[in-house]
Amino acid sequence: MVNLVAAQKPLMNGLMKMAGVQPYSVEIEPGTVMNFWVPCETVKKPGKGEKKVTHLEKPTKPVVVLVHGFAAEGIVTWQFQVGALTKKYSVYVPDLLFFGGSITDKPDRSPTFQAEYLVQGLRKLGVEKCVVVGFSYGGMVAFKMAQMYPHMVEAMVVSGSILAMTDSISVEALNRLGFSSSAELLLPNSVKGLKALLSVAAYKKLWFPDRLHKDFLEVMFTNRKERAELLEGLVISNKDATIPSFPQRIHLLWGEEDQIFKKELAYNMKEY
Repeated sequence: MVNLVAAQKPLMNGLMKMAGVQPYSVEIEPGTVMNFWVPCETVKKPGKGEKKVTHLEKPTKPVVVLVHGFAAEGIVTWQFQVGALTKKYSVYVPDLLFFGGSITDKPDRSPTFQAEYLVQGLRKLGVEKCVVVGFSYGGMVAFKMAQMYPHMVEAMVVSGSILAMTDSISVEALNRLGFSSSAELLLPNSVKGLKALLSVAAYKKLWFPDRLHKDFLEVMFTNRKERAELLEGLVISNKDATIPSFPQRIHLLWGEEDQIFKKELAYNMKEY
């Protein structure tokens, strides 16, 4: 039986190319490949006799990097924003490692690790400066990017995310939502589990048939072992939590009914 989510990917590719971005894979180092959606105008057309693109041109417009959350790969998360941004900006949408075909043989699973490889990938694509937009898990990666590479990250937009997932924040959120672990919430293995995640993650409740939920699980929740390790690498001890001094402009964009990271956390971050 055809997987409906997988079957729509060629259509998605076509629509995103019309919107101004197309997929491109970057080998950051042997054993590590990160997939990006890059501005179409930066892709150098193959020369005569060449079978594939050899390199990209540098972006000519201000760069915006859209970093996805934990429940879906990059373009699925940001598909409705891309077209609104590409007229004024060079838009890059990465798939973080272990999402959307991005893979590594390195053992590290921390947000710092994700940020380091994302920056290396962007540099290989010719990006020197950018504004980073991070959602949920992607926001924690974005904060690490801004902290470690202030000369690259000029400004940030963070939505539904925090500086770091401390053990107290993790325990409080899981207890409040009724889940025993982050993996139970963010790595569902059944239609029932996916519905529970979507009921927490989405404000507007949308109905989809069970068949579509099942197909989404098969396509979007690959590399389950590695993603479980990413969740383990996300939580740090309260005593290890620090508040960096960020030179960048930071815009916090929050939903009043965010069930995972309550808006009080956003107010606290603003004060810090």
